[in-house]
Amino acid sequence: MDQQKFVYVTYIATKKEKLWEALTGEAFTQQYWGGRRIQSDWQVGSPVQHVKEDGESECKGEVLQSEPPHRLSYTFESPGFNEERPSCVLFELEQNGSTVKLTLTHDRLDAQAYMSISRGWSAILSSLKSLLETGDVLALAACK
Repeated sequence: MDQQKFVYVTYIATKKEKLWEALTGEAFTQQYWGGRRIQSDWQVGSPVQHVKEDGESECKGEVLQSEPPHRLSYTFESPGFNEERPSCVLFELEQNGSTVKLTLTHDRLDAQAYMSISRGWSAILSSLKSLLETGDVLALAACK
């Protein structure tokens, strides 16, 4: 089965530390992930849970790398996608003056997962950018 990779790069007017907090803080993630909380202590080997507003765990994973505020990686398992082996999410943060270059790489995706994840990540990261730059999230159906 062919495995695909989704890469998304955006520039956000913020500091790396604030972006790191937004990527790893439960209260922050709940704002731009359509009500989902991303729960973890972000230590290598620790679990990662995507928890919906009703408390149900939707996706899970395990922290692979955590180098605050530069690099964060974890496995990603979602029911119905990539059931043979989990995919892998990597965030890389690079300060460029008053902006941060955020590179997201999500790989080891089958074709079905790639289509779903590419729509989802684009919406989620656009909402994250808006939150950090304006204080408001985007009302995007793809984030729900």
